Amino acid sequence: MKKIIALLVASVVAMGVLAGCGSTGQGNTDPANTAGSAGAEASDEKAVYRTLDEIKESGTITIGVFSDKNPFGYVDENGKYQGYDVYFAERIGEDLGVEVEYVSTDAANRVEYLKSGKVDIILANFTVTEERAESVDFALPYMKVALGVVSPDSALITDVEQLNGKKLIVTKGTTAETYFSENYPEIELVKFDQYTEAYNALLDGRGDAFSTDNTEVLAWALLNEGFTVGIESIGNLDTIAPAVSKGNETLLNWINDEIVALADEEFFHADYKATLEPVYGTAVDIDSLVVEGGVVE
Repeated sequence: MKKIIALLVASVVAMGVLAGCGSTGQGNTDPANTAGSAGAEASDEKAVYRTLDEIKESGTITIGVFSDKNPFGYVDENGKYQGYDVYFAERIGEDLGVEVEYVSTDAANRVEYLKSGKVDIILANFTVTEERAESVDFALPYMKVALGVVSPDSALITDVEQLNGKKLIVTKGTTAETYFSENYPEIELVKFDQYTEAYNALLDGRGDAFSTDNTEVLAWALLNEGFTVGIESIGNLDTIAPAVSKGNETLLNWINDEIVALADEEFFHADYKATLEPVYGTAVDIDSLVVEGGVVE
């Protein structure tokens, strides 16, 4: 890595160009540089990020969200980002006094987008795990989640043992992939990069069932006749939280303070009613999902 840095420095000096590539734990030397253009190479030793002051000075915060995971993060017919995570992202931009620049992310590249400085925050239905916490810093949670399994009504899966000898669809980089790989290695996993691909595979019969967050499959089954979530909860009860680059304490602390402050107005209950209730209706207890003030009850 030292050789690579030396070569880069020599090249810059030779061209007489001064280029900023984002913070390496000490703050960006070019405050005007945005995270969207700060896709600098990051090593395992150093995280690339912009501090809170740098974000404010730039006037833009870059947030990674899903573009194909309705109702949590998706692009509507007008090309605009919508969903539960996007509702929160808009409030972050408003309270910081900056514009929000959205970056579409897949489940598998959420960590890398933070480590490389491509985004300032990940708000993409990101489940907190010990493994991920080694690479990124999680803020306080704003949602509870477990895994669920959706399958066709004609061959409904209601018990994990029924998956033996069958194909289970998962999305790469998700907790579902990790959980079934570690706990049920005998189950054949059919893996896809994007949620849209995974759901299309289920619709096309290229798998017998699909597993991801139970909040997601419950919403999808309500919108797709002929499919039911036969296993509504499997694995641990986990939490969903924003994530920032490892060591970005100024941004992390601001997000934590924001989540605590928003509890006074029950912000995430309002978020749920605006984005999730139109899908779930009264089928799901709001308090079984929503977390206010970062306090899991």
